[in-house]
Amino acid sequence: MTFFDCLHDMGDPAGAAEHVYESLSDNGAWMLVEPMAGDSIEANLNPVGRVFYCASTMICTPASKAQEVGTALGAQAGEKRLREVVHAGGFRKIQRAAETPFNLVLEARR
Repeated sequence: MTFFDCLHDMGDPAGAAEHVYESLSDNGAWMLVEPMAGDSIEANLNPVGRVFYCASTMICTPASKAQEVGTALGAQAGEKRLREVVHAGGFRKIQRAAETPFNLVLEARR
């Protein structure tokens, strides 16, 4: 299963992660492509981070807040926070599969 640039927009990202976990076979994998973000504000003060902060303020955070749970991770969730959400969904094996200046790719396995 693959999610492209959407987990951070979901009102209940941990619930979505749990649904993926329950849907996968024992040897299945989940690929997450999310905006590349540092775990601190300082790590995101670069040209790409500034664009992502703007998008998060105008699109990502309001979209999440408008949903039932409204977790609002935003486009600058960072790898640490994404791992916490995926772990909360039941996954125990999470690794960084790839990265670009714009995207982080995580692989999660049961």
